[in-house]
Amino acid sequence: MTHRLAPSILSADFARLGEEVARVQDAGADVIHLDVMDNHYVPNLTIGPMVCKAIRPLVRIPIDVHLMVRPVDALAEMFAKAGADIISFHPEASDHVDRTLSLIRDLGCRAGLVLNPASPLDWLDHVMGRLDLILLMSVNPGFGGQAFIPAVMDKARLARRRIDAHGAAGGQPIWLEIDGGVKVDNIAAIAETGVDTFVAGSAIFGAPDADGGYATVMAAFRSELAGAAARAA
Repeated sequence: MTHRLAPSILSADFARLGEEVARVQDAGADVIHLDVMDNHYVPNLTIGPMVCKAIRPLVRIPIDVHLMVRPVDALAEMFAKAGADIISFHPEASDHVDRTLSLIRDLGCRAGLVLNPASPLDWLDHVMGRLDLILLMSVNPGFGGQAFIPAVMDKARLARRRIDAHGAAGGQPIWLEIDGGVKVDNIAAIAETGVDTFVAGSAIFGAPDADGGYATVMAAFRSELAGAAARAA
């Protein structure tokens, strides 16, 4: 299984955001993750499409946009035009989940659904064929720096079974991503549930070697993931 690290710029230094995304890319990031909050669906306000457009020329790796907004469709189109590669949203925030997934794909992006800690996996029923990514929230959305919710581990195992069954039936590969409280000391256990893509914000951008380019913490994440892969082999 390929493991991917997706630093969330929610915890970056916005006074030098261009430098920040370039540094985490150079340190080995696989994806840049954007947490978009609207102060309606979640109690916080973060960034818009202009930020995505500004960093797009600075990175070669995919930009993964997590929309914590209501309604979804108009902003999905704006982020697609701003250079997003992946756009995911919360099903509770869309009146027509299937239509929104189709819209994102028609815009040339990969499409994902985001499930909050208490959101059931039943939201995945009937739309697996339109999904490129399933994002499990391991904190309640709205703020960075929260503690990981352990109950999401069982949910991740069940989601992995659904993905594997879908693939066995001839469906396209679907990433299983997790976001919230991912640290060096728990990433291996999370990986063992079947998660393949890991969003980390404060654990990366708040690392002690921040001024040096984040190399140390990214290497520590990779080491833990390699250990998990070896145990699974």
